[in-house]
Amino acid sequence: MSGSGGIITWAGAGTAALLLETLLTHVNSIEYLQKRLKTWSDDLEKVNPQTKQSLYAIGSGGLFGTGLGNSKQKYLYVSEPQNDFIFSIVCEELGFVGAAFIILLFGLLVWRGVDIAKKCPNRFGSLLVLGIMAQIGFQVVLNIMVVTDTIPNTGIALPFFSYGGTALILLLGEIGVVLSVSRKNNQRVEVSE
Repeated sequence: MSGSGGIITWAGAGTAALLLETLLTHVNSIEYLQKRLKTWSDDLEKVNPQTKQSLYAIGSGGLFGTGLGNSKQKYLYVSEPQNDFIFSIVCEELGFVGAAFIILLFGLLVWRGVDIAKKCPNRFGSLLVLGIMAQIGFQVVLNIMVVTDTIPNTGIALPFFSYGGTALILLLGEIGVVLSVSRKNNQRVEVSE
């Protein structure tokens, strides 16, 4: 075999071998995931203690919450409350109204990003903004679903809220790209007028 056909054939065979090797070496992790999913779906008593405390925090927040800084669950009940389960502490301190307001703000952010993408004249900028907004939106939805025990714990942080310098810097960079695309759109509108 010579030429580009041979290279493609070897690349395909190499990819298939790599996928097969990955599948065979990770059979134990697949069994672990199946066990974890079964435990999550079958018995509420076996729920992860962190998730259980998260639900207690959400429930104790009530309609208007306990007030900023007055959470009791963040003191040794919800382990590492500044990371993945920050939303449960926000629900406890700000209540249902505060949590709904934060979800509304995330929704407005994503909606505004989609609006910027629709107004973008070139396809690359539009797809770039849509990808960034989809990533932020899915991350918010998955984090809230984990905190409310709708899905098993996945370890996904809440954008702009969870502790972590690198994640915050990357998110701010992504928003900077979105704002850059928006600025270029506005400059094109001003030039055409």
